[in-house]
Order: sequence, then structure tokens, then C-alpha cells
Amino acid sequence: MTLILLAIMLTAVACVIAWYLAIYALPVMVFVETFSFIHATQTRFLISALAAAAAALLSVGLVLLVLFKATNPILCLLARAVFVIPAVIAGYAIVHGVTHDAVESAIGLKLLCGTAGLITGIAALFNLNGFGELAPPA
Repeated sequence: MTLILLAIMLTAVACVIAWYLAIYALPVMVFVETFSFIHATQTRFLISALAAAAAALLSVGLVLLVLFKATNPILCLLARAVFVIPAVIAGYAIVHGVTHDAVESAIGLKLLCGTAGLITGIAALFNLNGFGELAPPA
């Protein structure tokens, strides 16, 4: 019983941390993947880091550009999904990393991590909608 309460408390703490860091999930994932791809081609570290930073900034800029300029609701929905899906994955991974030893049931662990991922995705969507308020009215 104590481990279950500890897992719930650690999940709540991880969700609060993930709530505040959800907006950075897309650029961080793009940075890591771009860096590993470019660095694997025998490119120097600094060049790989600069290219990955440019790709991360470009990814966020592209999502915001689509949200501000697109009039097609399906395109806006896809842009929001591109922004939210990395946050869901990050929230799931954070809680799984914290609680995988505390929860013995595999089903309980998946439900707990899935709920945390969903909460983190909602946080990213709220943060993205906060950016949408900066757009000029059409």
C-alpha cells in the first residue's frame, strides 16, 4: 500500500513538472533526433549542435506559422497534433521512469503512465492555445 501511495505522489510531482515543461517537448525531440542523425554522418559536434538547434527552432516556427496563417481547420488540427504528440510521449516517459519500480501491475503502470501522458498533452495544448491568443484577429 505504501508503494502505491508513493507512486501516486511521484506521479503527481512528475505531472506538475511535465505540465510546465510540456511546451519544450517538440523542440527537444527535434533537436535530439536531428543531432543524432547529423552527428552519425561523421560531422563535428559543434556543426551538429548548430544544425539541430536551427531545426528545433524551425519546427516550432513552422507550427506557429501554420496556426497563425492557416484557414483550413484540418491543417490547424494537424499542426496542433504535431505539437502535442511529443508532449504526450514525454509525459508518459517521465512517469514511467519515476514509477516503473513502484507499481508491480503492468496494467496499472500503463494506465498511470497513459494518464500522465494525456495530462501532459493537455498542458501542451493549453500552452499552444496561449500562443494562439497572440495572433492578430482575422
